[in-house]
Amino acid sequence: MSSRPVNFRHLDLNLLRVFDVVMEERNVTRAAQRLAITQPAVSNALRRLRESANEELFIPSSSGMQPTPHALALWPVVREALMRLQQAFEPQPFDPAEPGHGFTLSMADATAALLVPTLAQRFQREGVKVGLRVVPLTTRDPRALLEQGGADLAIGFFPDLGSLPLGDDEAGSPVHRAPLYNSEYVCVMRRGHALAGPEPLGLDAYCAAEHLRVSFAGRARGFVDDALATLGRERRVALIVGNFFTGALAVRQSDLLTVLPSGFVAATGLAEDLAIRPLPFALPSIAISQLWHARHEHDPAQRWLREEVRRAVGEKSASP
Repeated sequence: MSSRPVNFRHLDLNLLRVFDVVMEERNVTRAAQRLAITQPAVSNALRRLRESANEELFIPSSSGMQPTPHALALWPVVREALMRLQQAFEPQPFDPAEPGHGFTLSMADATAALLVPTLAQRFQREGVKVGLRVVPLTTRDPRALLEQGGADLAIGFFPDLGSLPLGDDEAGSPVHRAPLYNSEYVCVMRRGHALAGPEPLGLDAYCAAEHLRVSFAGRARGFVDDALATLGRERRVALIVGNFFTGALAVRQSDLLTVLPSGFVAATGLAEDLAIRPLPFALPSIAISQLWHARHEHDPAQRWLREEVRRAVGEKSASP
């Protein structure tokens, strides 16, 4: 890294807008289309920005433009500054019926199956023109994702982040949260499984069976394994998959047991083929929250988005 200071005095602030869009797209062609300028103009802006920063910010690759560590560190600062400038110069209220806004939501497929259909239905019914992009949640700690602008909201179960401030709490935390709903884990198997009879599922039978574990966050052990360990027991995991829906499909066609959120089975469309049994040991309830970066706390569009997610939860809870 160069030790020369950044030439901020001669920095064209228009370059920061180009930088922000290239960081989002990681592609010069798509960035040019969004900015309504030519590809050479984007490349020239990146060159000028590199000269002002006195070091490389992007490395060309076969898949596009890869940001350097310095660019990744700059992006949250640049994005927040641009947002504050836009709010200062364009303080108009947010109108979801006007096209042009887009949001990215990060959540596991079990959460998406409950919320996204309700959001899609209501957006069409109410003439909402914003774009929604749903990406997989691959971590139990999405703070870096939110800080770097990879998502506007992370929605899921974050048991290690319960101390984050609520949305109206000005505690100085870079990430805020709001609780959405609670669910429970249940044991799921195919309807014809030997353990799917009317008798309660016992701990010995549970541990003797073969299991499928869903691990979208890449943890070496799951909550079930931790709970069993406190009882001096363990299970044999024969298969690990990266999302709940794949797990439901796999147990439907095998004698494996899995653990899923209780409300998810109905959303899969596979309920007729699956049997649900209470777990023969205690697990903490699933407290689903939405998390966002503090820079979005007072943004009208972001406030609207969080309220729409909250409404979707309410509508889903009220549906039969």
